Amino acid sequence: MENRVQEIIEQQVLSVAKAVEDKIDDEIAALEKLDLDDIEVLRERRLQQMKKMAEKRSRWISLGHGDYSEIFSEKDFFTIVKASDRVVCHFYRENWPCKVVDKHLGILAKQHIETRFIKIQAEKSPFLAEKLKIVVLPTIALIKNAKVEDYVVGFDELGGSDDFSTEELEERLGKGEVIFFEGESSLKPSKKPQTRNVRHGSNSHLSDSD
Repeated sequence: MENRVQEIIEQQVLSVAKAVEDKIDDEIAALEKLDLDDIEVLRERRLQQMKKMAEKRSRWISLGHGDYSEIFSEKDFFTIVKASDRVVCHFYRENWPCKVVDKHLGILAKQHIETRFIKIQAEKSPFLAEKLKIVVLPTIALIKNAKVEDYVVGFDELGGSDDFSTEELEERLGKGEVIFFEGESSLKPSKKPQTRNVRHGSNSHLSDSD
């Protein structure tokens, strides 16, 4: 019985290897069929892609992407979320849990220039805290196209303690699709809250995360 199982496994492995080999052969054959005109077309297409990406990066940098910065007025918040398609906003107060979040977001801001990373003191932003229902601090709002699409509230989704890694927070932001992230999250999927436009919300009271 064990020999039979081993034979089946070996056959499956050989089958997969053959499929991969065939795919590589097909790709090589396709490349060999390209003439100089085809290669020039591919080269030009690649150059245009690089040019567009360079233009995007330049625009992102001009909008403040690449840095994790503090804003001091609610007016600035609205200006930023209207200008950038993807924004990560940390609502904080001066305590240890929020400083932990600061550390990780400071790293991720440099790694993900496609997204604007900001922080705002929740107690000095009562209008936003009320409209966005910011109750527990720290809260990270994930904003796309001027709408809050998701929240990371406290550390519950990050292992429940302050020793989570930058990679874990990166995976969570990737799951919220507010950064470009191709990896697979090892965290359990969370229930996605109802989308709120930044102009709507209801009353709330601020408290620290346990």
